Amino acid sequence: MKIQNLKSGWAVGLLLFSTWTPLATPLASAQAQSGATTSVPNAPVAATATLSTTAKPIPTEPYALHPTRHDYSRGKRQWIDPIAQYTRTNVPAPNFTNSPKLDDLYRDGKIYLSLDDAILLALQNNYDIAIARYNLDIADTDLLRARSGLSFLGVNNGLLAGTLGGSTSPTFSTSSAGAATGTAGSTTAATVQPTGAVGGGPGGTSAGAGGGASGPSGINETTLGAGPLVTLPEPLDPSITGTIQLERSHTPQGSSFSTNSFTLNQNTDEYNFGYTQGFLPGTTLNVTFDNSRVTSNSIFNFYSPTINTSFNAQVTQHLLQGFGNAVNGRYIAITKNNRRITDSSFRAQLLYTIDQIENIYWGLVGAYEDEQAKEGALAQSKQLASDDQKQLQIGTLAPLDVVNANANVASDQQALIASQTKLQYQELIMKQAIARNLDDPIFAAAPVIPTDRVALMLTQEEEKPVEELVQEAYANSPTIEQAQLALKNQEITLKSVHNALLPQLDLYGFYGAAGLAGAQGPLINCNANSFFNPCAGTPGAHIPYSTAFQNMFNGSGSTKGAGINLTLPLRNRQAQAQQARAELEYRQSQMRLQQINVQIRMNVTNQLFALQNDRATVQSAQASLQYATQSLDAEQKKYRLGASTTANVLLQTRSLETAQDNLIAAQTAYAVDRAALSELVADTLDKYGINIVEAANGNIQHAPQVPGLEAPQPQPRPEPLHPEETPSSPGSSVQPSQP
Repeated sequence: MKIQNLKSGWAVGLLLFSTWTPLATPLASAQAQSGATTSVPNAPVAATATLSTTAKPIPTEPYALHPTRHDYSRGKRQWIDPIAQYTRTNVPAPNFTNSPKLDDLYRDGKIYLSLDDAILLALQNNYDIAIARYNLDIADTDLLRARSGLSFLGVNNGLLAGTLGGSTSPTFSTSSAGAATGTAGSTTAATVQPTGAVGGGPGGTSAGAGGGASGPSGINETTLGAGPLVTLPEPLDPSITGTIQLERSHTPQGSSFSTNSFTLNQNTDEYNFGYTQGFLPGTTLNVTFDNSRVTSNSIFNFYSPTINTSFNAQVTQHLLQGFGNAVNGRYIAITKNNRRITDSSFRAQLLYTIDQIENIYWGLVGAYEDEQAKEGALAQSKQLASDDQKQLQIGTLAPLDVVNANANVASDQQALIASQTKLQYQELIMKQAIARNLDDPIFAAAPVIPTDRVALMLTQEEEKPVEELVQEAYANSPTIEQAQLALKNQEITLKSVHNALLPQLDLYGFYGAAGLAGAQGPLINCNANSFFNPCAGTPGAHIPYSTAFQNMFNGSGSTKGAGINLTLPLRNRQAQAQQARAELEYRQSQMRLQQINVQIRMNVTNQLFALQNDRATVQSAQASLQYATQSLDAEQKKYRLGASTTANVLLQTRSLETAQDNLIAAQTAYAVDRAALSELVADTLDKYGINIVEAANGNIQHAPQVPGLEAPQPQPRPEPLHPEETPSSPGSSVQPSQP
């Protein structure tokens, strides 16, 4: 029988040893810097070796950006003001007024806006950036919550795209760990989610609703932050409990033997207190201090009142499941990574919004140039129609040519009206992107004059080799940074779910003591000659409470002991499923990260090619415009000499208008693609001299400086048909009809 017991013990020991997962990794390693390389426990060697080695992402710095001076990751100081921890935290109301910088741009009832000013105003007033700032503080509240031992709530770190206009496409759009999902493409939705955002599924999957295989209530969940199923993380915030109860009871009795009456009168006062605190290694401390005072008319109670006091302290330590800092501190480590993800997401929001502002600005420049060109075309058409009317009066021109010229004037008027309405709407688009309040009618109606034009000069990106540009994008991309931080969160989860496979084995020890105090009851009759003497052997007729309190610590009434609790789940299918899913989600995220690297390479290469093509298109459009201008000028000279017709002049005029439209479109496309390349390489903030700390608090001390800009250049125009007559120039006496 003894040999059989030894065999059984060895079998259980081998089972525990085979399921043991090394837990030597401390909490500090889980909180390592985002750029550090970590190894995954039990990771297949072949799978690890096949991962590509790209440039290590540069972390978003400084860590823990704050829009205000208040640090929401720190609780209120209870030692300075013990009551403060029970009071609410007041959050300042948002500011809906425009920044004073906007007033400095007014001149003669117009807003003269440069691209530098537009970006500066967007950093101060844009709603997308202002809303994204709140996520920085929300992430801090998650860290404060995790430090108490509770699970994190997550931060929605999707890119906000509530600003109208400037349609731009994010590099990629996935989700993980706490946010919803999004897809690459036009930002017509309210938000676009980047990889690594906190709260969704790994590998670009969604944690939101939908799907034929969705979870309960249509919600798909992940294993992020999962751990032991039975042993929950220790409550790191200590708590004190107290119960004070006063009870008065009068209970009817069927006999007067015990009370000398038929009613048991008893008064019970209880004063019980407790203290509980958990610690990261998996240790729990419970301390209780109970007191009761009972008075009764029972003759069997020698003391009335009877005072009982007791003390008990118990320490419990998890030895298998729930053991170690890495398991119990996983929420803290994950929320610290999530805080870095939020910083990176705010940087991504800045890159996205600045690119959107540039797109809106160049759209405004294109609309302004188009309106100017349409005014010039209308002036030319009116001049030609006026000349044809004079020639008709002297009989040197057919009436049909005059009808043709008048029709051309009507067509140009319609084109000007369309261009003017487009310009007015583009001005409103720009205003809502750089201002918070459009209720001022003067501001809403003021024309916006763009003062910058894109210079056709080689940028730094165009001069670099493609591979160098790709590596720079790898290092700067907030998308890769967030994806790698999300991988670190899943590695922390892997350690926890591995620990959840172990049985629950707890070691506990306790020490307690009790004391008794009281005074002899008034119904007690001490008669030494009686057969039953209730006073015999009593410690005294009166024992003060101080004596009972001392007895708890002098060992006269102590209770102590130790023990173990073992819970061995059979089959353990829930923990197996959780661990297997966590591994699958981790491999899925690794695959998604590799896909992001490929997408960044393709997008950067494609955008560089697009920029080169745009440059060639602009140069071609400039040559076409020069040719169209000279052709129209030559046709007008022939017309003045009587060697051409009105139809030929109108034909050359249309060619000039087409060339102007093509040049405007080509310049706009070049400017937009140049800004998009900067967003892909993620060097916009450094290139423009934007301080991310100032952008986080909205107090911009250093204005952006956008390179590659120039002042507007006058467009070449053909000479008038009659040099002795001054043609109406744009903005002069010839006024196009208003819509």
